[in-house]
Amino acid sequence: MQTVNLNNGVEMPILGYGVFLVDPKECERCVTDAIDTGYRLIDTAQAYYNEEGVGAAVKKSGINREEFFLVTKVWITNSGEEKAARSIDESLKKLQTDYVDLLLIHQPFGDYYGTYRAMEKAYKDGKVRAIGVSNFFPDRYVDLCNFVEIKPMINQMETHVFQQQKVLREYMNKFETQLMSWSPMARGENNFFNNEILKSIGTKYNKTVAQVALRFLTQENVIVIPKSTHKERMKENFEILDFELSNEDIETMRKMDKGSSIFVNHYDPEFVQAIINY
Repeated sequence: MQTVNLNNGVEMPILGYGVFLVDPKECERCVTDAIDTGYRLIDTAQAYYNEEGVGAAVKKSGINREEFFLVTKVWITNSGEEKAARSIDESLKKLQTDYVDLLLIHQPFGDYYGTYRAMEKAYKDGKVRAIGVSNFFPDRYVDLCNFVEIKPMINQMETHVFQQQKVLREYMNKFETQLMSWSPMARGENNFFNNEILKSIGTKYNKTVAQVALRFLTQENVIVIPKSTHKERMKENFEILDFELSNEDIETMRKMDKGSSIFVNHYDPEFVQAIINY
């Protein structure tokens, strides 16, 4: 598996499996299928309510814990130093592990400075191998980086061919933070799977639209965590590192960037209130 080096030297797989919106009752089965397919990076979160399923699948796999790279995230209702610290321990129990490989602040709201302090302590105590953030746009990302002891190793953001995070990446490069994509296939929006550009490029390599889109991101050094509840799709998403897009195709896909979200607006007060109330 291809890996990326985080700014603390930890190696992280560039391709993983995400369980956002995977039913807690189905999660153990889905993660087991993903593990059987070859995935070792598994991304979950407190707000997904399926950490237990991830932990059970990893435990029952019989594979050494050290071979996995587990990611979870602290939700807004657990923000603040004391609450976050308790929630981290609770996540470890649900995941049936002594440590997680990567811990993120899920959203840039609430007392996220207190949350980050709790994460820094967990990092120093060996409960976490790497820490970072999720959904931190340039303004909040730069602000955080200037007032914390340990610079974020990851910023997980909506990233796909229509939103390539070009502006954010300029600032992330300054602090050596790695970009990780959520929704790398744009959840099928903008007629994604029938996009003529992606279909045409896929034909050249005998690959699907999904495979081309995922390969584009990994060649751009973006970590991807595609989600599917179907094992055949998991396999399709996993088979993206056996070909390489040409420079010409990369440039073509870079031009597909619209530079804005196709899902949410973190600057919209109504959206912010909705996720705070989630």
